[in-house]
Amino acid sequence: MLATAFGEQGRAALTVRLLSLPLFLALWEAVVQFGTVNPILFPPPSSVLIAMIDYARSGVLASDVLWSLSRVAVGFIAGALLGVVLGVLTGTIPLASALFTPVFQLLRPIPPIAFVPVVIVWFGITELGKWFLVFWGVFFTVWMSAHLGVQRVNETLVRAAMCLGADRKSLLVEVVFPAALPFIFVGVRTAIGISFYTLVAAELAGASFGIAYRLEVTQQNMQIAQMMSGLILLGVISASADRLFGLLSARLVHWQT
Repeated sequence: MLATAFGEQGRAALTVRLLSLPLFLALWEAVVQFGTVNPILFPPPSSVLIAMIDYARSGVLASDVLWSLSRVAVGFIAGALLGVVLGVLTGTIPLASALFTPVFQLLRPIPPIAFVPVVIVWFGITELGKWFLVFWGVFFTVWMSAHLGVQRVNETLVRAAMCLGADRKSLLVEVVFPAALPFIFVGVRTAIGISFYTLVAAELAGASFGIAYRLEVTQQNMQIAQMMSGLILLGVISASADRLFGLLSARLVHWQT
């Protein structure tokens, strides 16, 4: 009986999940069509869809997406890799932790958007500046998760490996790092969303192509439907990247799921 009840709740939850987005869009359309809000400032989904189709047909959409994804990819990969390496280093070597952790803890709370004026001075409006902003947003999140993940490895596992004769390298590669991977993957997944937030600041700092750059152009021209289509596109890409990484992490750290 209990299993039947849970099964019915699961089917109901699935139905609600499938209807959630259509209901939201229908409510949005109704609110605008009934004149509750100004359709120029808050266009309905139908207008946003038309703007999205025009955006795609113009050929600009594909170019903007490629430029934005390339900026996210370069900054994210660099920030994630360095974050993992230094996180494992500071998590396992007390001297390295004493050297780097105070500096990182000082810099970590500084939001990437605060660096926009500095980046423009340092790098101008080159791609390097945009990569740096994304890198800054990603690095500290991944570093913190790797640092804490290594420090929270079960001591029993470490002692057992040492009793079996594992040297320092084997201990790190075969015990500590695999045990810390779930923490690291949580940080990396969080950093995916942060990289897209930072992308907006990076492209607003000066660009000729990109989704966030196109948001600024359409805002200046009061093309609100086009602007909202860009926002939705940015959300879809970010959510898709997050979902894909979630599926990947479930496979790679299957021993923790």
